[in-house]
Amino acid sequence: MRTQPSKRLLQASFPTVFASALLAAYLSFGQGVIPPSALAEVARTPPEDETVVPAPKLPDPVGAKKMPKPDEVWVDAKKRQVMVDGYVSLREGYLEMLACIVGTKEHESVVAVKTKAQTVHAALLAIGAKAGTPVQWVPTFKAPTGTEIDVEVHWLDAKGKWKKAKAQDWIRQTETKKPMTQPWVFAGSGFWKDPETGKEFYMAESGDFICVSNFTTAMLDVPIESSQSNEALSFEANPDKIPALGTPVRLVLTPKLKDKKGEKKAVEKPAAAVPAAQPTASP
Repeated sequence: MRTQPSKRLLQASFPTVFASALLAAYLSFGQGVIPPSALAEVARTPPEDETVVPAPKLPDPVGAKKMPKPDEVWVDAKKRQVMVDGYVSLREGYLEMLACIVGTKEHESVVAVKTKAQTVHAALLAIGAKAGTPVQWVPTFKAPTGTEIDVEVHWLDAKGKWKKAKAQDWIRQTETKKPMTQPWVFAGSGFWKDPETGKEFYMAESGDFICVSNFTTAMLDVPIESSQSNEALSFEANPDKIPALGTPVRLVLTPKLKDKKGEKKAVEKPAAAVPAAQPTASP
């Protein structure tokens, strides 16, 4: 269980002006490539009956621009999607998040991503998503808000064929064992200001990238009350759906933006997750 941040934690949306500047930066770099490095380290030692399987390296997404290294992030302005590469870091156990930053909270996240959280935040802003507000606990609970973000997981199987699924399919409810149905919203995390140096830090860099338990530091969060207490965690990994530990994966984030009439899909009654069709080519 983690305690709530102190009053010195300043909630703030990542500046839109920075998003524009960062977008211009990656456009100037052009199409990038994934560095030819080995799989990122797996954060926990697998059980004796579980093997870490080295899977094929993911090719670059077609038609997308890569953000500057070392972040493994691409932006498809036409499709209005942000893609983030990482690997499977956990297949069984209780969860506080779907995805964390590499080297932070792999023991409670299904996926660890190779990026800074603020890079993805800026990329989402650049394609039209709106950051809302993180969860509020005091004086009363208020659910996090922001643009709803669809999250898909793409990976290659042992034969090199593309697979994909709704991220919710990799997570199940602790009590019912049914797939997670709640969506994610772009809560936007916030900044912590060092009282001695005056330097500001984007709080989601601590690992709270895509959460299933509510945190005031979350970049993406669920718009319901979801406990962070170890004794009352609502979600767990679904080992029946998650590929082997170490499998390279690509998270595809798609904001649900307003249509031409200015209407926006409500998130008060999230629809159940529907298994996605299997892709036949690189996403």
